[in-house]
Amino acid sequence: MASCFSCVSSRNKYYQYSFSRAGLRSSTSDLGDGTVVHCWIPQSHIDTKPTLLLLHGIGANAMWQWYRFIDRFIPRFNVYVPDLIFFGESYTTRPDRSESFQSSCVMKAMDGYGVRTMSVAGLSYGGFVAYSMAAQFKERIDRVVLICAGVALEEKDVEEGMFKVKSPEEASEVLFPQSPSMLRRLIQLSFYKPPIWIPSCFAMDYIHVMCRDYLQERKELVETLHKGRRFSNLPKITQPTLMIWGEEDQVFPVELARRLKRYLREDRAQLVLLKKTGHAVNEEKPKEMYKHMKSFLCTDANLIKSTSVVRTHNQLNFLFSLNLV
Repeated sequence: MASCFSCVSSRNKYYQYSFSRAGLRSSTSDLGDGTVVHCWIPQSHIDTKPTLLLLHGIGANAMWQWYRFIDRFIPRFNVYVPDLIFFGESYTTRPDRSESFQSSCVMKAMDGYGVRTMSVAGLSYGGFVAYSMAAQFKERIDRVVLICAGVALEEKDVEEGMFKVKSPEEASEVLFPQSPSMLRRLIQLSFYKPPIWIPSCFAMDYIHVMCRDYLQERKELVETLHKGRRFSNLPKITQPTLMIWGEEDQVFPVELARRLKRYLREDRAQLVLLKKTGHAVNEEKPKEMYKHMKSFLCTDANLIKSTSVVRTHNQLNFLFSLNLV
């Protein structure tokens, strides 16, 4: 596979070009403790603009999950799009695998860029990190958007059968597929209307490029997310919070959204449910997702012009757009 043409590697280079063309540049921060954070940052930070931090989920890197949205947000915000630790070009030699550690690393990187306050949006696992940032850095996070992020889960939810997977080990096998059959299972769980079939050659290409690096470390992230987790220990954030959720989410069922909504202050938290949508909201309903984010984040909606993008979801495009969890 390594010696053959890789469609996935080519698509990765295309996203790099797209981010650069949109006005972002690649930057790497050495935090000095064995940790390196890669981030797409504005070519020029404009002080009169607010800052928006976009956090990806488990599945690929930051570019693959946010490429549909950066052109829309950049006119209004200073947009920062980091790779979380053990994804893309970010890594650490430290043993900590908690979302609290992830959020501290991201904030240290933002410190290095001189960014003091920001709004943060997180997809799935990125939402766990976004929530942790809001809890740890109350004075620096203005608003929070959580997209299919099951931060309200408890360890016992797995044992009681809330999820399609029966254990953290099984979850890791699905989330970090090493075979075409497991990748197909991940797609089935993530999309309300998954593609009929993904050819094995394309599936292996995706696995080779996206799912082989830091495999053990990524499994440890999932285990840490689940082990000993109690809803009663979840800190209560006070920032205005928007939750966007697919009604048919099979990865983090919508009950977790309702649980969190009840927990947060009613006047602080909004919940938007998208019909006929699974976990991959950013792929299945990108226009609706952007519309709700814009309404929540932008004080002057007229400053952002929404553009309609028509995309064909054939088998290959589904593979290219695996922005899953």
